[in-house]
Amino acid sequence: MPPPITFRALAEADLPLLHTWLSRPHVVEWWEPTPTFDDVRAEYLPCLADDATLPLDAPAGVIPYLACEDGEPFGFIQAYRVMAGQAEGWWPDETDPYALGIDQLIGDPDRIGKGLGTRMIRAFLEFLFADPRVTKVQTDPDPTNARAVACYRKAGFRDVGRVETLDGPALLMIAVRRA
Repeated sequence: MPPPITFRALAEADLPLLHTWLSRPHVVEWWEPTPTFDDVRAEYLPCLADDATLPLDAPAGVIPYLACEDGEPFGFIQAYRVMAGQAEGWWPDETDPYALGIDQLIGDPDRIGKGLGTRMIRAFLEFLFADPRVTKVQTDPDPTNARAVACYRKAGFRDVGRVETLDGPALLMIAVRRA
């Protein structure tokens, strides 16, 4: 049985690792443009929070985390409120104050295609739904990113449909709280 996946809030000391991951070809293909270290610092430094901070309680729009297996970081995952006015223009029609969005990546290309992404997303959904206020979690992969779409489906997301986002076409996918 594989070790559990845990999450810890991103810290300033993690920014060089995140920059490295965001610069890798398998990430750049879907997470553009390739940022400089200063870009990563400017984007994520204001979002850093305590380990206990959950997205609905956070003062910043995005809460970034490192995904860890056996205490070793292997991926990045972030959560944010999707309600209109919270996600910087991304979801202008969303009215649910307890809906969250996520984005993630696996930093090491050798760990892709082994079920780790599905395990990470399932564990993160469990982490997010531990807050009883969270009603749903959504994501929006590029519709041509077959690996990501399949991963989200395996993790429990259902397709809602194609949408236009600030980054272009996406497949809106949603996971809802189980009764």
